[in-house]
Amino acid sequence: MLKISNISKSYGNKKALGEVTMELKEGVYALLGPNGAGKSTLMNIITGNLKADGGEILWDEKNIEKMGKEYRRILGYAPQQQGLYETFTGRRFLSYMGTLKEIDKKNLKSEIERVTNYVNLNDKIDKSIGAYSGGMKQRLLIAQALMGNPKLIVMDEPTAGLDPKERVRVREKISRQADGKIIIIATHVVSDVESIAKEVIIIKDGNIIEKDSVKNLCEKYDNAKDLEDVYMSIFGNEEKHD
Repeated sequence: MLKISNISKSYGNKKALGEVTMELKEGVYALLGPNGAGKSTLMNIITGNLKADGGEILWDEKNIEKMGKEYRRILGYAPQQQGLYETFTGRRFLSYMGTLKEIDKKNLKSEIERVTNYVNLNDKIDKSIGAYSGGMKQRLLIAQALMGNPKLIVMDEPTAGLDPKERVRVREKISRQADGKIIIIATHVVSDVESIAKEVIIIKDGNIIEKDSVKNLCEKYDNAKDLEDVYMSIFGNEEKHD
């Protein structure tokens, strides 16, 4: 279980997060909110890439800051930014990431084959990343996040740059990964999470204002016909990403 308790973060005089508290158990969670709502800040704190000003995050009752490498072993993170090593082949990049995750050398080759096949990149894995399309780079980032069978997976816009067919495929693949894992997906594409999210977490002005199933949210917001309607009821025409 991931327990987030009173997490706060400010940048100068601007409060990015205001004492966020929630508990996440096994399943897929969608993180939705407009530009500047605090999604990226929250994800960066959960993944240990940013230090909170206050509060704590516990994984199975252990503080993630004190867990150190133990936490990184159970964490998979697919960022939206594609700051990849352009001169590396996909295989070399995954080998490098696998080494960072301390995957046993004797298992590394089979693990690379497993994740590349999972994201449909096995025929491009020995090409230079610089020759990859945006969608291929996105799939490579998802592949590295899945290496080592992590128990907590955090994804920022995982379907960005994918064509509609590949988007559906990735969505189904993510859904199948949920057994025994916590998966957090931040996205502005509501349709990507509506059918697979156990709960939707809606963040506004640095605060969690909703955390519930799609069904319950639709009933709460004037019997909205879908999650998009719920979002529009809350935010109107504000952008859906940050």
